[in-house]
Amino acid sequence: MEYQNILFTMAEGVGHISFNQPQTLNALTRALLREFSLALDSCAAPGSGVRCILLTAEGRGFSSGMNLADPGGSKGSKLDTGGILDDVFTPLLLKWRDMEMPIVVALNGVTAGVTMSMALMGDIIMAARSAYLLQPFNNIGLVPDGGATWLLPRMLGKARAFELSMLAERLPAEKALDWGLITSVHEDARLRDDALAMAHRLAAGPTRAYALTRKAFWEGFDNSFKQQLHLESILQRAAGNTEDAQTARRAFMEKQPAKFSGR
Repeated sequence: MEYQNILFTMAEGVGHISFNQPQTLNALTRALLREFSLALDSCAAPGSGVRCILLTAEGRGFSSGMNLADPGGSKGSKLDTGGILDDVFTPLLLKWRDMEMPIVVALNGVTAGVTMSMALMGDIIMAARSAYLLQPFNNIGLVPDGGATWLLPRMLGKARAFELSMLAERLPAEKALDWGLITSVHEDARLRDDALAMAHRLAAGPTRAYALTRKAFWEGFDNSFKQQLHLESILQRAAGNTEDAQTARRAFMEKQPAKFSGR
């Protein structure tokens, strides 16, 4: 498929998706999101060889959020904001959450609005030193969305979640790191290379264990402690039966580094 709004490659175990609408600071449109969803399907397809996803963006910003002038999202003279969430973002974000491989996200410039939610759903979130996060919804009379009202209180606590959402001020990368929202901060010129190196590192790891770990953490947000212990036993049994776990056990006994196949 020829993509118009993203760049997409699959090589050396990494599915690299990059937003490619720099003239709008990668503002999201339905067309871009359709291509993003199709790229995720390609990564997840049997035989794709993809064992890690890297999400980046071209130009000066990761994404300025949803493009409110998107002609594909309007009904008459009004933008159907709720309809876009129901029709587009809910299925896409659930697909993003349920990907059975690690996700690395590299943030440059602005990451705003619903795209901030997408970014924070990554497993390893790396940011350029000049990058910043922004919840601008209240500035335009809207409500945080894309799962932000679920994610932010769990990641930050009530006080900081309200501060970030209601004041709608920029959260610089260094402060986002201090708050625990992102994994690391990098010099701007190094971000893409460092993120790609991280993606290759994860792609060489035990992919099935990573997938099961992702499942455990996501379900753990809503489980009781007892429920989580039960889930861990189920997932550990599944992990222990993988080829990678058996390979790792042999390597441990032989005092050799394990070479994982992702199976």
